[in-house]
Amino acid sequence: QVQLVESGGGTVHPGGSLRLSCVVSGSTSNYYAVGWFRQAPGKDYEGVSFISGVEDNTYYADSVKGRFTVSRDNAKNTVSLQMNSLKPEDSATYYCAARYSSGSYYFRGWNEYSYYGQGTQVTVSS
Repeated sequence: QVQLVESGGGTVHPGGSLRLSCVVSGSTSNYYAVGWFRQAPGKDYEGVSFISGVEDNTYYADSVKGRFTVSRDNAKNTVSLQMNSLKPEDSATYYCAARYSSGSYYFRGWNEYSYYGQGTQVTVSS
C-alpha cells in the first residue's frame, strides 16, 4: 500500500520560505511521477508543480515559476517543494500526489494520480 506523507507547512510572512516534503512509502518501484497541488478555501485544486517518473522533467504553474522548485531524493523516497518569496495568495492546503510512471513526462491533472497525501497547511500572512 503506497502512502504519501507531507510535512513542512506552516505560517510565514510575505517574502518568506518554506520547504514541503512528501515521503513516499510502500512503493514497489522507484519510478513514480509526483504532483504538488494546492487548494484554497472555496476553490478547486490548482496544480502547482509536477515532476516526471524518470529524467526528472518538471513543470511549474505560471503563478509560482521562478519562486518554487521541485526536486527528488530517491535515496530518501522524498519529493520536495522549495517555496521562496511566498505571497499571501500562496496560502492554501498543499497536497502531493503520486502515480507509478517510468515515462519522462509529468501529469497535470489531479485525477491522473493514484495516491494522495493528507495535505499540509501553508499560510502567508503579515
